[in-house]
Order: sequence, then structure tokens, then C-alpha cells
Amino acid sequence: MPVIAAEGLTRVYGSVRAVTEVSFAVEPGEVVGLLGPNGAGKTTTLRMLAGLLRPTSGRARIAGFDAQEQAREAHAALGFVSASAALFPRLDPREFLEYAGRLHDLPAATLAARVREALARFEIEPFAHLRCGALSTGQRQRVALARASLHDPPALILDEPSSGLDVLGAQAVVDFVRDASARRKAVLLSTHDMAEAEYLCQRIVIVARGKIVATGTAAELKAASGKDKLAEVFLHYVREPESALAAAPATEPPR
Repeated sequence: MPVIAAEGLTRVYGSVRAVTEVSFAVEPGEVVGLLGPNGAGKTTTLRMLAGLLRPTSGRARIAGFDAQEQAREAHAALGFVSASAALFPRLDPREFLEYAGRLHDLPAATLAARVREALARFEIEPFAHLRCGALSTGQRQRVALARASLHDPPALILDEPSSGLDVLGAQAVVDFVRDASARRKAVLLSTHDMAEAEYLCQRIVIVARGKIVATGTAAELKAASGKDKLAEVFLHYVREPESALAAAPATEPPR
């Protein structure tokens, strides 16, 4: 069973259709890249999958649980990270992680051990005494990654997690994703970094104008579009007129 599943997700704001019939799935151990230009509907899709936004129609499932009707179970199975790591500014990283762990009802002994492991794993210890409001962008993102993995969820949704990070911060994200995949987590990664998408993702979903316009491995997408680089593939599909995309066969049917 897929760990992350979008089933015909649609979201309408008044007369604007932000997302239309988006369907795909992420299996255990798989990293799927969600690519699209600004305004394509990526973040709306991710927010529906995370249960933060109710779909107008369709269904989002996390570990088999409906993100709306079984929200508590779905949230317990999900780790969510965004580019703007929302931390409590007056807490230090240790206090923040302890608070997050209590929200997931982790037993005290388990929580203490996992916080210690997270501080070491994400190299937070050198600044663990500082308040989160005083941390750099890269430091905040390390704490956000630690929070997302603290309760050991089977599903991870990462919304542009390396945006604004320096090389060391971006490498921490890469290491996190690779480790999650090795531990059989399902990872959905939204990114504007084509190189990051190509070397991290086993499969790529490209969205434009609120719809999926192509999906497949990087090699499959290159072959189908006749382009040599993923950036060229991306531009090919997001610039293609909608009528042409509708007439073209899908590279791979959404799972």
C-alpha cells in the first residue's frame, strides 16, 4: 500500500481552480520529486496531503489514513517540513523538540533518548542552548528536520526544504532524504533545484496550471521529451500549451 497517496485532489478558490484531479502515490523507500513553477499548485497539493487544507474534491491518504476523516492517525504517520521552518522563537532547540515529542505522546524515556539522538544526528548540539529566534536559516532548518523525524513517521513531506540554505545546510537536507529512503520512509520532495531532484528522486511528478503534465523517472522524462537535461525537460512540459499536453500520451500513469 502506498504511504502517501493523492487521489483526484482538486482545490477550488471561488472561480480559481488551484489544483485539478491530481493523483500520484509514494511507496515505502521511494523519493518522489514534485516539480512545478510558482503558482502551479505544488504547495496547495502538499497542504492537502498534510491535512492542512481540505480538498474541494478527491482524497489524501497518509499510511492508509484519510488526511481529513482520520486526521489524528494521518498526522501521527507524517513528518512535514517547509522552507519557512516555523519554530517557537523563545524556546531553545532542545525545549522545542521536547515539546514536539510530547504532542506525539512519546513516553518520557523514549522522548529523552530521541531528543539526544536528534541533537547529535543533525549537529544541533553546538547551538542547542540558543533560542530558536536567534538561529540562522540553516540552523532552523536542521531543527525542523529533527522535529519532523522525532516520532519516526513512515511518511515525510518536504516543501522546498533547502530553499535559502548554504551548501552545508543543503547537504544536511540531502543526507536527511537519503537516510530516510534507506530506512524505507516514503518521501515527497518539492524543490526548484533540478540537480537536487535528479540525484535524489527515483520518480518525478511535474505540475503546471494545477495539473500533472508529466510523470516518470528522469530518464523516462528525458526520452519522452527529447531533452538531455532535467531543466530542459521541465521547461518543455511547463511551457507546452495545454491543448498539446492533453493530446500527448502520459509518460507514466499516476499511481
